[in-house]
Amino acid sequence: MRKEKNIHTLLLLHLAVFLAGWTGIFGRLISLSGLPLVWYRMSVSIVTLALAMLFMRKLHLPKGKNLARIFLCGFVLATHWVAFYASIQASNVSVGVACIATTSFFTALLNIFFNRKEASWKEFVISFISIVGVMLIFSLDVRYRLGIGLGLLCSLAYAVFALLHIKTSEKVKEDSSTMLFYELIGGFCFLTLCIPLFLKLMPGNAILPTNTDIVWLILLGSIFTVLPFLLQLHALRRISAFTVNLAYNLEPVYSIAFAAIIFGELQELNWSFWLGIALIVTSVVIQTLRVKNRQTQ
Repeated sequence: MRKEKNIHTLLLLHLAVFLAGWTGIFGRLISLSGLPLVWYRMSVSIVTLALAMLFMRKLHLPKGKNLARIFLCGFVLATHWVAFYASIQASNVSVGVACIATTSFFTALLNIFFNRKEASWKEFVISFISIVGVMLIFSLDVRYRLGIGLGLLCSLAYAVFALLHIKTSEKVKEDSSTMLFYELIGGFCFLTLCIPLFLKLMPGNAILPTNTDIVWLILLGSIFTVLPFLLQLHALRRISAFTVNLAYNLEPVYSIAFAAIIFGELQELNWSFWLGIALIVTSVVIQTLRVKNRQTQ
């Protein structure tokens, strides 16, 4: 019986990873630029998650100081998502998701400052492999370089968010769904304040979605954002965090495969891109084996 439950949990986990792999595709399908796209995504996700938490009777308001800390995480999460979609729209899905692999480098670097942790030369060597991979991707057509720069900003923002989220969750002692819900609200409020500046700097960019955009945004904010998160939480209650994180290494692979099928991006990519991807995957495999060895010792 327990084995059957584990198999069922693993199937749900891989469904979550499969759904998460689609998030980059929406950056090409939706006509809005990064900031308004993420503003609408967060709007839909907040409503969807609020309904789910009401159903589970988990919706409550954290204390003022704790709420401010969670909101700060939300500001960084919003920045990460805006940079992610801006990167995809400035280049393509494959280049955008490939740059996310540099998150490990930024995490290793920022860990020194966030946790006053001594630098790990092994982590920097592994991260350097992925950086070399991104540099090879840099040799693509010059029109992709803005997208790569935004992709690196996206990775930096996510590294900050991940470390800040961990420290904040340790202080506020809230469950994951509550953390995400108020992080989304914090990010939504931050982007709302940024909209006037966005309109001033980019007056020609639309902020109202088309009818088709509305359909994609509802799907992105609910099924492809909240549902994978809830499935991930379900998996974490029954299997190890290592197994969950290992499964999520497949997310960029799914995104590149979907982009190749839907948008024909394989024709836009050259040998240096695939060599870069090979180095990035190598760094992920090495780090995965290191974590596995630590857990078995």
